[in-house]
Amino acid sequence: MDRLDQKLVTIFGGSGFVGTQIVQELARRGHRIRVAVRRPDLAGHVRPLGNVGQVMPVQANIRNRESVEHAVAGADIVINLVGIGFESAKQTFRAVHVDGAKNIAEAASAAGVQQLVHMSILGAGTAKTSATAESRLGGETAIFDAFPNVIVLRPSLIFGYGDGFFNLMGSLARLFPAMPLIGGKTRFQPVYVGDVAEAFVLAAEGKVEGGKIYELGGPEVLTHRELLKLILSQTGRNRPLIPLSDGMAKLMAAPFSILPFPPLLTSDQVELLGTDNIVSEEAMREGRTFEAFGITPTAMEAILPTYMWRFRKHGQFDRHVSSGTNA
Repeated sequence: MDRLDQKLVTIFGGSGFVGTQIVQELARRGHRIRVAVRRPDLAGHVRPLGNVGQVMPVQANIRNRESVEHAVAGADIVINLVGIGFESAKQTFRAVHVDGAKNIAEAASAAGVQQLVHMSILGAGTAKTSATAESRLGGETAIFDAFPNVIVLRPSLIFGYGDGFFNLMGSLARLFPAMPLIGGKTRFQPVYVGDVAEAFVLAAEGKVEGGKIYELGGPEVLTHRELLKLILSQTGRNRPLIPLSDGMAKLMAAPFSILPFPPLLTSDQVELLGTDNIVSEEAMREGRTFEAFGITPTAMEAILPTYMWRFRKHGQFDRHVSSGTNA
């Protein structure tokens, strides 16, 4: 990349699973990156993702407008990845997904930022009874109002080394004699984190049209039941699937809300598990998918075996054992 094309990018939430992938891709393309996080002292792992001085953690709390303005000052591009899966104290869905997104968009607009890219979720706008989805949709509305040319990306369930879903399910398959099944017929379109990161970088560089929502899904559509069976196959485990009604699942989730650590399941996640998480026909018809980025999405079979072997009975020594043969 020509030096004149190199930009200063502020990426909110850039120290997480998706964020570190985006930071690496931005660094490879020669951009300078500010990783805006609440605790920069805990984000030292992002510095080696680029050359010396290329990646710098900075303090910012998206609920605090002044810190957001400081983080975006002088930036050419702003990316917002901040999202939560459950509420805790002041970290409510509205505070993070709506008010926080609005703060970033308004600060970016005031600072003359060239491009704003925002991460949402594929279920926004369709999971009508989910507080998470409702707040995500509200965040999209707020950010379009403040920065009309924003590019919003809605990925489906994201997989890759360090992901939240496949690793968690692999751990449960290793620990428990049976697997709970909620919303067994709900459809998902899992998407590889590397493809998502590439789409974010291309959007940040203005390679797709602004003012639009893009839906990102992988090449396969599987039901929740089929996903769990795939995980059992990848981990070499033979576990029965126990279907749970929404009511029973919410009853099981209730005690987690009072525990002092992140819950395995919340009532709102039960709601999300009851709603299809696939690319819409409208987005496909209008080309608002990976097609717009020129990206061919990666199949799960190419990636899952590279890290799901950790959950087999004998770890790496079971990598070439046929699936379903271990206890």
